[in-house]
Amino acid sequence: MSNFTRRGFLVTAGTAALAGCANGVNSSGGYRIDQRVDATRSFLFSTYPGTAELEQKAAGVLYMPLITKAGFWVGGSYGTGALRINNTTVDYYEALQANVGLQIGAQQYAHALFFMTPEALESFRTSHGWSVGADAEYALVDQGGNLSAETLTTLEPVIALVFAQAGLIAGATLGGTKYRRIIP
Repeated sequence: MSNFTRRGFLVTAGTAALAGCANGVNSSGGYRIDQRVDATRSFLFSTYPGTAELEQKAAGVLYMPLITKAGFWVGGSYGTGALRINNTTVDYYEALQANVGLQIGAQQYAHALFFMTPEALESFRTSHGWSVGADAEYALVDQGGNLSAETLTTLEPVIALVFAQAGLIAGATLGGTKYRRIIP
């Protein structure tokens, strides 16, 4: 006679099923995001030279290399990126946005959030579903690709820069975008 019981079967089956679930540990997702962030950072510094100075002043920078936005009356956007402090990745994030209204098309863009104070960075890192609010200033870029003097001297705690836009929806906004920490 066997000592095999229904309870033993359920415990064994449950353990095997959970062992098959992927949690992202030892995956290459973080490596891919870091590669994209490196390329985005290089593009940003070469296209907008003032951003290197801005990064030096910032407590941390969230780089979102590729946000894809699409809509047909109801729309949304999604992308992943990395938070860097002293150009070292400390966390990975996803950006999610949903909206309803007159919109038809798709676009892709990149953006960076420069956290200019340790308090702003701490607020971002400790929140569950942080979103760009009224305390963020959008960086202004002139025709030559230079950041305006106001951007480099602003006292706002967060500076947002949207760049590398391509697609059929005019303009890209970060309003309503929620950021959540992920394990890639």
